[in-house]
Amino acid sequence: MPGEIITLQVGQCGNQVGEQFWSQISKEHGISMQDQGKRDIEPNEYTDDLPDVFFQKLDDERYTPRAILIDFEPRVVNGINNRYNNFFNPNNLFISGDGGGASNNWTQGYNLGNTHKDEIMDMVNKELDKCDSFEGFQMIHSVAGGTGSGCGSFLLEELNDMFDKNLITTYSVFPRMGVSSEVVVQPYNQILSLKRLIESSDVNIVFDNASLTSIASNNLKTDSPSYEDCNQLISTVMSGLTNTLRFPNYSYSSLTSIFSTLIPTPDLQFLIPSFTPFTKDYVSNPKDIRRSNSYDVIVDILDKKLRMFGNDITQGANSGMYLSILDILIGDNVEQNDIQKALIKARSRVQFVPWSSSAINLSIGNRSPFLNRSQFHNSVIQKQHQQNHLQQQQQQQQVSGLMLSNTTSINNLFNKILKDYDSFMKRGAYLNWYQNKEFEKLNGDIMAEFSDSREIFHKVIQEYKNCESISYLDDDEDDDVDLEEYN
Repeated sequence: MPGEIITLQVGQCGNQVGEQFWSQISKEHGISMQDQGKRDIEPNEYTDDLPDVFFQKLDDERYTPRAILIDFEPRVVNGINNRYNNFFNPNNLFISGDGGGASNNWTQGYNLGNTHKDEIMDMVNKELDKCDSFEGFQMIHSVAGGTGSGCGSFLLEELNDMFDKNLITTYSVFPRMGVSSEVVVQPYNQILSLKRLIESSDVNIVFDNASLTSIASNNLKTDSPSYEDCNQLISTVMSGLTNTLRFPNYSYSSLTSIFSTLIPTPDLQFLIPSFTPFTKDYVSNPKDIRRSNSYDVIVDILDKKLRMFGNDITQGANSGMYLSILDILIGDNVEQNDIQKALIKARSRVQFVPWSSSAINLSIGNRSPFLNRSQFHNSVIQKQHQQNHLQQQQQQQQVSGLMLSNTTSINNLFNKILKDYDSFMKRGAYLNWYQNKEFEKLNGDIMAEFSDSREIFHKVIQEYKNCESISYLDDDEDDDVDLEEYN
């Protein structure tokens, strides 16, 4: 049976994405966010889904998320709590006393995390006490601002130190690059955050706002996608990734089993998600699409325009090689013959690193039966029921798919992040914002911290570059031998 997963939503972005995530999986498990977590099942009705992975079942048959909502200004968390009264555990909503926020400054967010460490970790430990078979944490955050990047970094260090045997996964949102930057000091915040992603987490599923906006424009009925539209794309990935945990299957019944097929070494831990097609199962205003089957999804999802990280960096960019690919198909029309044909076609279009097994791993998930249920009560006229039924039949013909890829093309955006950081550092721009006695008392000189963070990030970039060589694993073996001789 899959273990429980505790979600930490940190900062404005983390909590806004988290709201969409809970809305999505609540719908898939028939749980009402508006009705204090009550579940839409009849007495003695049998269901084979496992909401306990993400929800705690209370004594009065209600469900509440295994989630901790953290921010240092009250607007977003209070707004979520007001919209869904008594759905989230009120003891798991953390807003600092002054409510002033972290001012888009990584060191300030880090310091605030340290200041309130005991309160936040007490929430974490109380949630752990409610788990029977805890598997790990997932953190949702942005790496551009102050709270998501700074406090998120601090919490990753704490979690890694206290629970080093449990899996730590991040859903990390990166900002737009260049002149349209949302936060002027984001190059500094990103580099300092990336050090913690690399050293203190196990898996990083990455998104960037430019890619999300592009995908939303092409797949939703909107010319100007909102943050809510983009956040629905992220929640779709989170839902698809955990489908086989919540709707048990014969394989990939834990996050560990999923990620072990994708991450060959601890340094190569960044995964790029893609998804197609977006239907009403996942987003509120999808464009009309033709009927899709397993063949369509497996072949189409290789389109680089569907990548949610770095898909806007095309001119002169390295197309990269794949280290690993996992496809998760979800739908009611999954045909094995289509799958076999599609995998052969897809494999001919993919270039793997020379030491890889060159296999496209595949899992077949289950579409939630709750998505088929009418949202109307018995008092609504029969015609509306019939219309809903026809729409549901059309939905059932759709197959959607999530692809998680570990690819060296991630360096296209990583190199851009490093270039922006070096440009800022060369000019010494805004460095006075980061001179912070409280931080330096804990961690030493901030300039040394910048230098160390850049070095660690650059090593990962180099690692992705080196792994395209056929001798990559041989070099690792030689390093292991040398280390043993040294010891």
